[in-house]
Amino acid sequence: MASCLCKFVPPFDPGVKFVFLMHPKEAKRQRTGTGRIAHAGLIDSEIIMGIDFTKNTRLCQLLADPQYYPVLMYPGDDAWTAKKEGFKEAIGNKKLLAIIIDSTWFCSKKMIKLSTNIMALPKISFYGNYRSIFTFKREPSPEYISTIESCYYFIKELQENGIAKSDCNPECLMDAFKEMIKFQLQKENDRIDGKLPNTHASDYKYSKKKEIPKF
Repeated sequence: MASCLCKFVPPFDPGVKFVFLMHPKEAKRQRTGTGRIAHAGLIDSEIIMGIDFTKNTRLCQLLADPQYYPVLMYPGDDAWTAKKEGFKEAIGNKKLLAIIIDSTWFCSKKMIKLSTNIMALPKISFYGNYRSIFTFKREPSPEYISTIESCYYFIKELQENGIAKSDCNPECLMDAFKEMIKFQLQKENDRIDGKLPNTHASDYKYSKKKEIPKF
């Protein structure tokens, strides 16, 4: 299958368990969404679908498991960062359980409002300032980055602070993401050229060919 990106994400183990809370709309519409791509590369990661996770059996099992130190990837003044004093000590001998909400920003708001159990968790964010390379998809703010980019930068910051495994290489996440971007842009150009059916024929935003980046 031409759109399959599995060959670009050989599975690796960062020593962190990632759990993607995926909105059903994201699961249905985005078969090659960045959460799915990240999941394909991250050993021991899981996708849990739903909207209200307060009583989700699998998530509740994970949160109650004493082997894990669960955190929610969510910005805020009270959020930890990988280099914040006391964070590494708080994890101790437990395995970091990183929970990521994988949905559109609009749908995420509802998930956050309903899922009181995850909002009660310690928050984790970045100390670096990042901008997404997902340029053909509009985000509410420039610093909002995709799920797969969040995993990549989070792992890099954890490695810098001796929390994630130093011998794993997360670059495959960005490699796959770049291939996805180039593939989608090429298909959009093919639609404009008439090589594929163009579902956006009446929309001016989809009538101008896109430059495909040379990552």
